[in-house]
Parts: sequence; C-alpha cells; structure tokens
Amino acid sequence: MDERAPVVVVRPAPDVQELPLVYDSPHSGNDFPADMNAAVPVSVLRRNEDAFVDALFGHVTALGAVLVKATFPRTYCDANRSEQDVDPGVLDGDWDLPAAPSEKLIRRGAGVVPVKVHGITDIYDRRLTAKEVKYRLDTCWRPYHRAVETELDRLYESYGGVWHINCHSTRARGNKTDPDGEADRADFILGNWDGTTCSAEFLALVEDFLSARGCSVDVNWPMKGVELVRRYSDPGANRHSLQIELNRKNYMDEARIEKNEHYAVTEALLADMNAVIANYVKSRSQV
Repeated sequence: MDERAPVVVVRPAPDVQELPLVYDSPHSGNDFPADMNAAVPVSVLRRNEDAFVDALFGHVTALGAVLVKATFPRTYCDANRSEQDVDPGVLDGDWDLPAAPSEKLIRRGAGVVPVKVHGITDIYDRRLTAKEVKYRLDTCWRPYHRAVETELDRLYESYGGVWHINCHSTRARGNKTDPDGEADRADFILGNWDGTTCSAEFLALVEDFLSARGCSVDVNWPMKGVELVRRYSDPGANRHSLQIELNRKNYMDEARIEKNEHYAVTEALLADMNAVIANYVKSRSQV
C-alpha cells in the first residue's frame, strides 16, 4: 500500500447543490500492502476486487452526492463485513476482542479478513496472527466505517433524511460455493436485506428504472446486502441503504481485469440511473 489514506471521501464542488445522498465503494481498492504476505499473486487476489466500480460511480458528486471509496483491497480487509466476523480458532495468538464468525467465513473464508478468493483459492499458506488482523481493523476497517458514518450522520442532521447506495460488482456467474451455484447472474442485483434497509418505494424506483432500460434485475438474490447497508440503515427514521451489484460482463473482461467494449454504455446507464435517484432524493428531503 502506498502513502494514500485507506479511504477517500469526495464531496460535491462548492457550486453544486449538496444532497443527502452517499455512495460508497468498499471493494474497488487495489493498493496492496507489503505486509499482506499472500501466497498467491496479485492477479489472483484482484479477482475479488470490484474493479472500476469507483470510477463508474465517479460522476455522482456532480449530482450533489458524496462518494466514499476504499483504497485498500478487499482481500486485505473487507469493510463490508462485521468487525466481529473473525474466527479466533484459526488465528495464531490470542484474540481478546468480541468474535462472531459468520457462516460465510466458516464456509467460504469470507470474513472481515478474507482467507479465500471466491470461496475456493487459499490466500495464505500460513495462519494469520491476531496482531495483524487487529492492525487491519485499525488501519482499514475502522477508518472506512468512520468516513461512511460521518457523511451519513452529517447529511441526516442537515436534511432530516439520508439515502445510501452501497456499490459493488458481481461475477457473471457464481461457483459451487455460492448460494446460486454456477448460474448466470442478472445484469443488476439489488439488495435491501429483505426489505429492512430501505423503503419499498426507493427499491422500486431503482428496479423499475433498470427494468425499463431493458436490464435483467434480481432483488435480494443471491445477494441481499451485508454490513454497510445493515449497519447504517433505519427506514423508519428516514435512513435508507440499498446495495447495487453490477454484472461485470457488462463493463469489464473478468479474466484480464480490463474495461471491455460495454464499459461506456454501462457508465452512461448508471449516469441516467443516478440522476433519477438524485431527483428522487431532492423531492423527498429538505433541500
């Protein structure tokens, strides 16, 4: 990892009307730290990366939204997992913090510090130490969550409501460790944790827009959202969080991790979608 901060917060320019709207991209970072000591090359580690997602949503600040993005890689520390998603039994050294290992960690190695790529490939040929896991929480997970929470709380206090889009990408098809197996995936997967993290109206706004543009859309399957939408949402208090997963086939070559011929079309589609979201937020808030 270079000297950049673990998280970057981009706010609207001074001449742009601010909206209570926050986008975050927790998995698009690719500054690999020297202390990671992985057993596989960076090219393999980047398979877990939501490559280019921060760039695809880069235009949202011109609409009045805030963009929060990680610079650290998901395989080093996953900001979209609970800080307690740790299995002390597989660490070298004593773990003296609360631990609640998830089913995904136990089954797929996908905890707050992942140990597998896509649930199959081992990242390490050693046991992680408790010390290094704590270090990653302190230097990556906590700064990222602090940034997201600060922006959401600041805007909520100013406008009486806040809308949060948690941005991700998904492989074109799953594998045997995924809940959907090796099935082809929709163009977009929207998640609000079975209706608990944002209003049905907000979900329908996005789903209807994408469907009208000819995109296939799945809702709460095979992903429904994880820590970032769960942690900061409360629809009853006008705090709405929605996870959006983009199918990588529509903007990148997954094997090469390069933009493909569909990138510009997807970028334009997202610009239109986010303009609709911005207008909705403006109509529903005290702007």
